Formats: sequence, structure tokens, C-alpha cells
Amino acid sequence: MSEKTEKVKVLIIGSGPAGYTAAIYASRAGLSPVLYTGSQPGGQLTITNDVENYPGYPDGVMGPQMMEDFRKQAERFGTEVRYGLVTGVDFSQRPYTATIDESKEILADTVIISTGASAKWLGLESETRLNGKGVSACAVCDGFFFRGQEVAIVGGGDTACEEASYLANICSKVHMIVRRDELRASQIMQKRVMNNSKIEILWNHETKEVLGEEEVVGVRLVNNITGIEKELTVGGFFVAIGHEPNTDIFKGLLDMDDNGYIITHPGTTKTNVPGVFASGDAQDHVYRQAVTAAGTGCMAALEAERYLAANELT
Repeated sequence: MSEKTEKVKVLIIGSGPAGYTAAIYASRAGLSPVLYTGSQPGGQLTITNDVENYPGYPDGVMGPQMMEDFRKQAERFGTEVRYGLVTGVDFSQRPYTATIDESKEILADTVIISTGASAKWLGLESETRLNGKGVSACAVCDGFFFRGQEVAIVGGGDTACEEASYLANICSKVHMIVRRDELRASQIMQKRVMNNSKIEILWNHETKEVLGEEEVVGVRLVNNITGIEKELTVGGFFVAIGHEPNTDIFKGLLDMDDNGYIITHPGTTKTNVPGVFASGDAQDHVYRQAVTAAGTGCMAALEAERYLAANELT
């Protein structure tokens, strides 16, 4: 084995709640996991300010601090956390091979994928600048901070309708910005939005700019048909145009749905490749919460441990 090749029992790809939780369980089981953080150590929570819905933090916690706590706990039990990007994998034979930063190779008896997903954004400078300061891609995560206020949400699919309905329960009014003259959502979700008096749908509108210096104070829109611009005074701006799972390097190797989410056997984190497990938002397009990601990270580690034992690899 060359200096550029290393053998491990458990390789964890990704460092959000799923990856770190998998690392905690795997390391406590004596499996000496190696975790590669990826290009965004800590995942999406590192761009989240206040996290108030994760158990164990009664006063809330900053997203980056929460991920630092997860990392320290994983390292305490022996996880080796490494900064690096997995740029390729080979699942054709065991031990499986992962290429790190296009140079080093890791041979792994089991692999836990926790690469997460990334929210799709509009691509506005103001949207990026005010991210975490009133701009959010998760109403369930951040809607509570805008209770009693007027907010805006962009999107016309099921996710946008679901999040608009959620926001309507806690906000005084929800402006739903839809760039077409119809919703893409299912009929039941369309009816739910259209029958909610607290949701105003702005058809044929697009966002030109999110307004505010230190926090969101409004949004500037343009009518796609007339070209007329208008401004709304809102305290929160939610983007609900979809998420993209970070699973490109696994395409053609693992079963995925049409949107690139890894398909796991029902009730497990098992993929179609024995010994390869998927956890967190890389395989979850429904809940996308830190606590559910952590739960599947736990499942993946327990299943990896059982796989190793069953194949006499411990």
C-alpha cells in the first residue's frame, strides 16, 4: 500500500448533523471512523444564525457553534476529522475506494454518505448579503423569528405552498411571489394556499432586490408582463425554489430519484450497494431538518457496525 493509500473501517463523507452523529456512534463503537468535511465543513447550519428547534439547546444556539459542538463530541470519542473533499468513489469492489482532493486514496470497508443538499437561490447580491439576516431557505427553521410580521416567499411548487401555509400560521401576512400565472404545486396544496386569507399571491412577479442594509426591510419586485416595479415592506424573505442534493459523484453508482436524492431501503439508510449507507439531506427531500439528519446519521452508524460484524470485518 502506497503512502497515498490508506485503509479504514468506516469512511464518513460530509460533516453536517448526519455526518457528525454517525461519527459519534461509530467512534463509540470502536470503529475508528475517518470523516472528511467536504467543501463546507458543518454543512448548511454554518450559514444559519439562530437555531432554536434542536433539543438540548434551551436558549438556542448559533448554527456554526452547534456544528463545532458536534465536531468536538465526535473527536472526543476518536473520530479523525479531516478537511478535504471526496472527488471520486469506486463501489465496484470491496474495500471501496474514495479519492480525496483528486490525489489520495482511501480504502473503506463501509462508507456513510452525509453530503447534504444545497438550497437553490435566486442569485441576487442582496439575497447573499442578507442571508441569515432575514433571508432564509427554510421556513420551518426560521419562520418563528418573524412571528407577527409580514414576510415574502418565492416559489410556486409544493414546497413553497407548504412553507407559505406554515408561515401563515405565525406571521401576520405572507406575500407569495410567483413568476408565472399558475402554481406548479399539487391541487390540494394550491387550494390550501388560495383559500388562506393571510396569503396573497403575486402572479407574474419576480424579485429584483431584497432591501435592507443590516437586515431585511423589504423587497423590490417587477411584473413580468407590465414591467411595473413595486416594493413590499417585509421583515423576512424566504426562498422556496427547491434544493439540490450534493450527490453528483455518486451518479451511476447508487440508485437515485429524478432529483438526485439517494434512494435508501425503507426504514433504513441502506443503499443498493451493500456496506454503503446514505444519511441526512442527501437522501431526505421531505423533512430536511437538523434533528432528522442526526437521526439518520445514528441509523447509518448502527447499520455500518452490523454490516462489519456480519461480514467479519470488525
